[in-house]
Amino acid sequence: MNRKFDKSKLPSRHVSVGPERAPHRSYYYAMGLDEDDIARPFVAVASAGNDSAPCNTTLNAQADICRQGVETGGGMPRRFNTITVTDGIAMGHQGMKSSLVSREVIADSVELSVRGHCYDALVGFAGCDKSLPGMMMAMLRLNVPSIFVYGGSILPGTYQGEDVTVVDVFEKVGQHAAGNCPLQELIALEKVACPGHGACGGQFTANTMACVGEAIGLSLPNSNMAPAPYKSREEIAIAAGEQVMALLETNLRPRDICTREAFENAARVVAATGGSTNAALHLPAMASEAGIDFDLFDVAEIFKTTPYIADLKPGGRYVAKDMHEAGGVYMLMKTLMDGGFLHADCMTVTGRTLGENIDEITWNPDQKVIYGVKAPITPTGGVVGLRGTLAPEGAIVKVAGMDRLQFTGPAQVFECEEDAFAAVENREINEGSVIIIRNEGPRGGPGMREMLSTTAALYGQGMGEKVALITDGRFSGATRGFCIGHVGPEAAAGGPIGLVHDGDVIAIDAEAGTIDLQVSEEELAKRRETWKPHENDYASGALWRYAQNVGAAHKGAITHPGAKAEKHIYADI
Repeated sequence: MNRKFDKSKLPSRHVSVGPERAPHRSYYYAMGLDEDDIARPFVAVASAGNDSAPCNTTLNAQADICRQGVETGGGMPRRFNTITVTDGIAMGHQGMKSSLVSREVIADSVELSVRGHCYDALVGFAGCDKSLPGMMMAMLRLNVPSIFVYGGSILPGTYQGEDVTVVDVFEKVGQHAAGNCPLQELIALEKVACPGHGACGGQFTANTMACVGEAIGLSLPNSNMAPAPYKSREEIAIAAGEQVMALLETNLRPRDICTREAFENAARVVAATGGSTNAALHLPAMASEAGIDFDLFDVAEIFKTTPYIADLKPGGRYVAKDMHEAGGVYMLMKTLMDGGFLHADCMTVTGRTLGENIDEITWNPDQKVIYGVKAPITPTGGVVGLRGTLAPEGAIVKVAGMDRLQFTGPAQVFECEEDAFAAVENREINEGSVIIIRNEGPRGGPGMREMLSTTAALYGQGMGEKVALITDGRFSGATRGFCIGHVGPEAAAGGPIGLVHDGDVIAIDAEAGTIDLQVSEEELAKRRETWKPHENDYASGALWRYAQNVGAAHKGAITHPGAKAEKHIYADI
């Protein structure tokens, strides 16, 4: 391509242009670049690739292939890596406290590498839950022309002739604990549930945020549902590298794309797919990076009016591979657009609007995964926001696939997840009870752990539909059942969840959007007089620092003021 770029207007001029930058250029010569290479725009290719989990194992290869596209488009690719914490491995122990914190570290590390080396554009590759929003947060924070690429999902495993995912293994642990599954059967399942590279296959957090990438306009159309092992991922990586150069040429930036209307589109797609409740944490955090007010209640309002139309696990029957073969995110958005649920005029990384991209899609009536909006699985979204006396700052529940939308019962209170999990394993949970797991919020945990081990064990014991579970922590996108997370204010901030006693009656109505502690204000006032915050074990290090800075869950559990407080945008240096 014959694109010409004026480096005197790009950030990379600070490390490559003028006699005073001779020392800087010497480093580039050391890496094999020549004068023509150094004269090109410098494009960051950020990869969350590592050997921590199959979610991330193909990312470095995809990022390396992306270099071809950047070079074809007239740029000079500069690859670097960031960390991940993989939830499936961190789940159910103290390691999960690092998970949400890693989102901030990922965003910060990408920001620092781009700032420090004065890169002009960014292509980001991510595969595991927190690396997706973390990468997109960095793009919005830096506001250089950017494209987000998901590494792709894993293919489903096969066990006794049925498709299985890692969630089946978590639930089988519960069956084993209940005496309903021989150990050898559990071992046989664990060996086949995850057959290769890629992120968890159901509509859990990774695939939910991958859908967000397309819906919000930061990813190329129908790029993110292709499974990790597919050869087409190479073509997607090259196309992303080429297209980011087109964005740099026209100076189309993430904040031009991710408007409030684009965030509304993203929330629609989360609800329509029965996506992870974690989206209600990540969308507000991403919006803050763009200077947009978009909290849990804004997300919940959209969820309330969106039909649930994608029959995806854990509430449904299919996985990401099936959705890809059915036509992908754009097939889903085709019917949402026809139903008037999306803003058509939002710009995307194609340089065209969402509506223009969708116009190229032909609805496929023969596929079985995505229902039309006129005949939805259920008329309202798969995720619901709640508010009431137990959660004045809100809470969230995933109702996709649930028959029961109301629950009232006495509380069984646990001060941390380990205590609750032990009670589940020991069969000490009472049918009809509302399990409270507190001191697991962003500040109190610290780190706002997910509770998949506990919820899956309950399901494995056949208790999943017989109890409700409420926490100021989070739930995995793979969680199913009456499980309510993000309760705010959290216990560590003096929220009502910290005042609940065993036996207190709690009433939940996911249809009305309410969650109430049926205890008088007079009694709660007495309890407040003697309440003391729970002390955790983290008095130094990254988790301590996170706890000092993190904000409320309903605003995204963010750790800095966001774009509203910035005095300059990196892209303008």
